[in-house]
Amino acid sequence: MERRFFNFPLILLFLLLSFSTEAQKRNRSRKDQSSQPKLVVGIVVDQMRYDYLYRYWDKYSNDGFKRLLREGFNFKNNHYNYVPTYTGPGHASIYTGTTPAMHGIVGNDWYNRTTGKNIYCAEDKTVQSVGSTSTAGQMSPVNMISTTITDELKLATNQKSKVIGVSLKDRGSILPAGHAANAAYWFDGSNGNMITSTYYMQELPAWVQAFNNRKLADQYLSQPWNTLLPIEQYTESTADDQPFEGLFAGEKKPVFPHNLPELRGKTFDMLRAVPFGNTYTKEFAIEAIKAENMGKGQVTDFLALSFSSPDYVGHQYGPNSIEVEDNYLRLDKDLADFLKFLDGYLGKENVLIFLTADHGAAHNPNYLKSLRIPAGTTAGGMMVDSLKKHLNQKFGTADWVSSFMNQQVYLNHAVIESKKADLVAIQEETARFVQRFPGVLRSITADALMRSHWEGGVGMLVENGYMPYRSGDVMITLQPGWYEGYGRGEPKGTTHGSPWGYDTHVPLLWYGWQIPAGESSQRSHITDIAPSLAHWLNIQEPNGTTGKALQQYMQK
Repeated sequence: MERRFFNFPLILLFLLLSFSTEAQKRNRSRKDQSSQPKLVVGIVVDQMRYDYLYRYWDKYSNDGFKRLLREGFNFKNNHYNYVPTYTGPGHASIYTGTTPAMHGIVGNDWYNRTTGKNIYCAEDKTVQSVGSTSTAGQMSPVNMISTTITDELKLATNQKSKVIGVSLKDRGSILPAGHAANAAYWFDGSNGNMITSTYYMQELPAWVQAFNNRKLADQYLSQPWNTLLPIEQYTESTADDQPFEGLFAGEKKPVFPHNLPELRGKTFDMLRAVPFGNTYTKEFAIEAIKAENMGKGQVTDFLALSFSSPDYVGHQYGPNSIEVEDNYLRLDKDLADFLKFLDGYLGKENVLIFLTADHGAAHNPNYLKSLRIPAGTTAGGMMVDSLKKHLNQKFGTADWVSSFMNQQVYLNHAVIESKKADLVAIQEETARFVQRFPGVLRSITADALMRSHWEGGVGMLVENGYMPYRSGDVMITLQPGWYEGYGRGEPKGTTHGSPWGYDTHVPLLWYGWQIPAGESSQRSHITDIAPSLAHWLNIQEPNGTTGKALQQYMQK
């Protein structure tokens, strides 16, 4: 019989070494899981259609958009999942991880039934301007009713994280920074300075005052706006001087060069409407990071950065203009400069960046019609005037309609109650009546929204944008290619706000800390950004979040 001898000391040593190796792996895994980026930078480009990433591809540098796409992860099928697609709701939805139905920012403005007046999304009359004698600083996030990912970061670190919002637009700075931010700064065109409000502080920090003293706005507006490249190279755009392009006050034709020193007037507001506004914003963002030592502490800091100028340029000239193309070529250079700064300041491996947009933009209806593509405009004022007459004939003479905005009809509830009229019946009659106007695809009553649920399509988008005490009584959706013309003659430039892909489909790029290079065609939503950040940061998602984390789709 064969005898086998076991070297028990050797086996024991082997087992101990195996357990030690596994323990080291687990410890490394825990360390990797608990490690955090030193700085998160959220970049929102105001009015950036998804196709802008590729439309101007051949003219972008290698260090801006191309670098983000080359070294980062691209969700190619990223959409807004509600209407209306406006700036205020867009910024709020990105950072809360939910839709206007939950966070309450149902438009840039909405009708306040209590006061009988419109209210602006960031309006707060209880606070005062800091850095200005104007009322431009009477702003705060008080109207947003859910937390943001930036709020949750502050809560998770016991207020140790620094959170700062930066934008030319107040709403582009305030809503992303959240309720608990250290600061939010925005541009005041009356004095050409970055300002804030007493919601955040009583006096501008010394570094902000020093930045304002550089008078950069005045410098940028002291030069004409000419094309970055020879104008004949802008082959991705329609020729200069189109009838559907808008004008600066004082201009006779919408053509280059735009003589800013002659056109600017007595304020600095024009900085918003030219690409130099992006450069100004970038310079301020860099100064904020350096002066506040963001990313240099023991916890993660967060810069919420929004570039507003593309929205102003787009509204005036439209998405097919040379002006819009030039704006994006210049923004590409600003992004390249910003990424280069972060490389030297913290290093790519320590910064987590996402880039997205708050909405897209429609083609101008007249441009589409010139190509025999169905399109048009509706006159909202004419529609409401006709509606009022119809309701008077149907229910008796009264002030039945309080307001029409955001493609929504607000009925006068006080009058309806005083006359003991049937609110639902008036809603339904209103919905039926507006359906007859050209360009109207469908109309949905508030009662129907409260009693029904849509899993997809236009109904879902309207439902996700509806909040009972802030939204209207009848929500109107226009056909693709149509938008409201506001009764001022032929529409110029562009607008946004619809449920269609040209307004909902926007970029979503991730870059930097632990982000693999790659892309996905998986449909994602703007509300997925905040829970994805929460997953990476190991913190609670915002309290109204309805989106999902995207890490499972981020494969090379």
